[in-house]
Amino acid sequence: MNGGNGGRGRRIVLWRHGQTAWNLEQRFQGTTDIELTGTGVAQARRAARLLAALSPDAIISSDLRRAAATAAELSALTGLPVTSCEGLRETYAGVWQGLTHAEILDRYGEQYEAWKRGEPVRRGGGELETEVADRAAPLVLNAADKLPDGGVLVVVSHGGTIRTTIGRLLGLDPVSWESLGGLTNCCWSVLGEGVRGWRLNEHNAGTLPEAVLGDDS
Repeated sequence: MNGGNGGRGRRIVLWRHGQTAWNLEQRFQGTTDIELTGTGVAQARRAARLLAALSPDAIISSDLRRAAATAAELSALTGLPVTSCEGLRETYAGVWQGLTHAEILDRYGEQYEAWKRGEPVRRGGGELETEVADRAAPLVLNAADKLPDGGVLVVVSHGGTIRTTIGRLLGLDPVSWESLGGLTNCCWSVLGEGVRGWRLNEHNAGTLPEAVLGDDS
């Protein structure tokens, strides 16, 4: 998939929600609706001040509270409405949800290792990563298609959903999606529109992107 004619210079900022108590406990959240901690709210406010400087044209967000509250901070600064999208929720992971990383390794170690090898795994009996991309990526592309030339879309979502969406938009084979490292709470990745489709300009950034100066710009 690509972003259209490649000449419009649009950007997509994929922004992970702020910290939750389950993040601190290394507990798999999935679609469980966990709120931000006080630290998470502070992270969202700091990041929102930076992202507002990009003069975004639109904001879409997962409807789960941790993402919606993060998006609300940017909405408050920019005056932009937030379009809530159930399709931007985190990966549903069935019985894994609520378990710590250690508990998952202990109880479902073989399934976890298969997933890490890039095999299509329904973790906890939940969604495949490709199914997450099937629901999330079209929402992102549809919103990006509505941007003006040079426009900026901010997508507020979750680590797993963002990784699968990036993989799909870049046209990467699903087996290689895990090579995209995770996002820290309230950090973001930036996709820019090039002549051959979308390209990854920034990944797991916490500061505003700077121009690439060199031979590979």
